[in-house]
Amino acid sequence: MKTTDRPEPVPPRRRRRPARSAAPPEIRLMGDATVGGVAIGPAMLVLESPTPDIDPTARADDPDHERARLAEAIERSVRQIERLRDRLAILPEDGQIEIGSLLEVYRRMLGPSRLQRGIHDRITRGGRTAELAVREETESLAQALLRDAAGAGGEDTATAQRRAGEFREIGQRLLRNLGRAPFRSFSAVPAGTVLVAEQLRPADAALIDPSRIVAVATEEGGSTGHTAIMLRALGIPTVLAAHRLTASARDGATMVVDGTTGQVVIDPTEDTLAVARRGVAEHARERQALGRLRRLPARLSSGEKLQLQANLELPAELPLIAQSGASGIGLLRTEFLFMNAMTMPDEDRQAAIYAEIIGTMAGDSTTIRVVDWGGEKHSDALERAGLNQEGDTINPALGMRGLRLLLRYPTVLETQFAAILKASVAGPVRVMLPMVTTVLELREARDLYHRVARRLRRKGVPLGDTLPPLGIMVETPAAAIMGDALAQEAEFLAIGTNDLTMYTLAVDRASADVASLYHPLHPAVLRLIQAATEAALRQYRPISLCGEIAGDPRVVPLLVGLGLRSFSMTASAVPRVKRAVRALSFEDCRRLAHRVMEASDVVEVTRLIDDFAAGA
Repeated sequence: MKTTDRPEPVPPRRRRRPARSAAPPEIRLMGDATVGGVAIGPAMLVLESPTPDIDPTARADDPDHERARLAEAIERSVRQIERLRDRLAILPEDGQIEIGSLLEVYRRMLGPSRLQRGIHDRITRGGRTAELAVREETESLAQALLRDAAGAGGEDTATAQRRAGEFREIGQRLLRNLGRAPFRSFSAVPAGTVLVAEQLRPADAALIDPSRIVAVATEEGGSTGHTAIMLRALGIPTVLAAHRLTASARDGATMVVDGTTGQVVIDPTEDTLAVARRGVAEHARERQALGRLRRLPARLSSGEKLQLQANLELPAELPLIAQSGASGIGLLRTEFLFMNAMTMPDEDRQAAIYAEIIGTMAGDSTTIRVVDWGGEKHSDALERAGLNQEGDTINPALGMRGLRLLLRYPTVLETQFAAILKASVAGPVRVMLPMVTTVLELREARDLYHRVARRLRRKGVPLGDTLPPLGIMVETPAAAIMGDALAQEAEFLAIGTNDLTMYTLAVDRASADVASLYHPLHPAVLRLIQAATEAALRQYRPISLCGEIAGDPRVVPLLVGLGLRSFSMTASAVPRVKRAVRALSFEDCRRLAHRVMEASDVVEVTRLIDDFAAGA
């Protein structure tokens, strides 16, 4: 039988399945917890193109040409700001007010101002190019503000950082327009996006549509800046200053942004996503619960009523106060009237601004602190009005500031007193004096206050039958120790714990070398708070406390136990403090205060407060 060789059949070749790509590893970053809430969404990186390089050695051959270029850049900047204002209608009302107010500050800075005059001087006298003049002048003004705040200490650091940011923001806008560099746009951002950027400038907030952007995460910035304030007004969960963010994120990557803890997660695992989804739901429930507290009284479970008020630094923060359920403004800082101003706001302009704020509070009290200026702080408006620090001092915090400076140059104080008195017909108001250290200072200011009132009445200006109460800030150990004598002269007292801590502990918290020693729960500070409170109560004078610890739900029970019933804090802290105190009895607070006042160091005080909070 014949056979033939046949090739053996080749088994069918199996198609190799493509290797399944491994899921990218989860990346966790930490930043500043800026706006509470949890959001999940795809990332979109919106990076800013760099501004053109500036040659620091460049000199202008034709100053007239450089001034003309500057004028054109200013004109373009003003038009851009106007277009940003036109976009505000798509934002929530609170966001419109907050962002609109800052855009108005920018517009004024681009008009006849100290900034513009300084840039012109650098071009004309220094032979700078327009770009170099803008960069040098804006940075010079920004650095001066930061140095002033570091020298003065206390509550001014965050304010100075925001003001320095205003100069830098305007400088960047002018430089981009001088170099015709493009500005970034968020118009292509799809709905549900997490916006990722190196930093977000305040004017960028006008481009954010909160119905499309669910969260914001940036690599730079801080929780006390203008951008943070605006994003809080928009209610978008935000984490700022998350280092390595832009190097770690990529377009389309799933991200979790937790604005309560400050955590950003890129490419989260399923377990992380499950936790984040619960966080989204929990935050929504908490917002509803805190919202319900808005109209409830701040009352201890044992029946004692507290007064929770808000601090106000800028009029744009009024909507946040309304949202918080605060029962008035416990500290209206009037320094905003003198910032970035070439001339002093006159009596009528100040009165109109105060009256608008007082009227907005709809019957709740507004406590207006007259301008707290001095040390190395700079203001063209105040200097032109004659408020100059005489001589040099190596420690501005211990030099001419607050009431002692106003009494040396009383015209500013008289104008402010008259404006507040004129505005007082708009609703309940109190007047507060800063940095009082002696009874004689207080008496001199009170005499001036009554003289101004008599002058207004002679002119036929309508005032109430009784003048608004005149009170003082207790911000130094001297004022706290002399509480009995001061309380006999002042109609109310307010303890400013930020400055009181600085002066008591001899610590400048702006200095990295000693910042760790700054602690408002130091037993020495607490003893001064207790002494001032008891002195006011002995004289039957109202007393309140403002400063950072007033907004800490853990610390307020201790303060209540020390006898305080009135607190002023940032508006965002009011709901959480209210929720905490409604669960407490006065006896619980009193026992806590008794134990804490027996402690001899900050560690023990902190442990007692934390243990109480954990068991509450």
